[in-house]
Amino acid sequence: MIHPSELAFDIDGVIADTMTLFIDIAKQDFGICDIKYEDIKEYSLHGIAGVDELILIKIIDRILEGNYSGTLAPLDGAPAVLQKLNQKHCPTLFVTARPDSEQARQWILNTLCLSPDCCEVVATGSFDDKREVLLSKGMKYFVEDRLETCFTLSEAGIHPIVFKQPWNRKPHPFCEVENWQELEALIVFE
Repeated sequence: MIHPSELAFDIDGVIADTMTLFIDIAKQDFGICDIKYEDIKEYSLHGIAGVDELILIKIIDRILEGNYSGTLAPLDGAPAVLQKLNQKHCPTLFVTARPDSEQARQWILNTLCLSPDCCEVVATGSFDDKREVLLSKGMKYFVEDRLETCFTLSEAGIHPIVFKQPWNRKPHPFCEVENWQELEALIVFE
């Protein structure tokens, strides 16, 4: 069982359904209609068959800049669990490799309806820099969807919890959750 004060969260692919937004932008803005969520087998996205590298970069840039007409929705169950956690433990820590913490923070506050005083978002701009942030904040557990990051965190003594996605289906030794209900079952709500 995990105490909330020792737990932090990634955003994209754990809380935010970023890949569905990616697919929507590819379809609506670039006419690419044959990408399916379950076909995204690599986190980097650079291996998507038939999609030009430049288009991939443009779509990713639009997401990072918040320059899209679609909706970045939360993953099913995330709002309820995070609201419950936010009521019991303050602040809830979110660590993202995105370059802009304010944009991510506003999305969390607006979409998940969390208290601004109980929400800390740290944008590292790099996957590798998450480790230092988590260590400096005393976090023992981190929910992450990028398997490479999980290995880096584990080497530093942080216990990754892999949020199951099509792009992290390689063998690993870490705790894994299928959805937010399974994640909720691991948290001690006092």
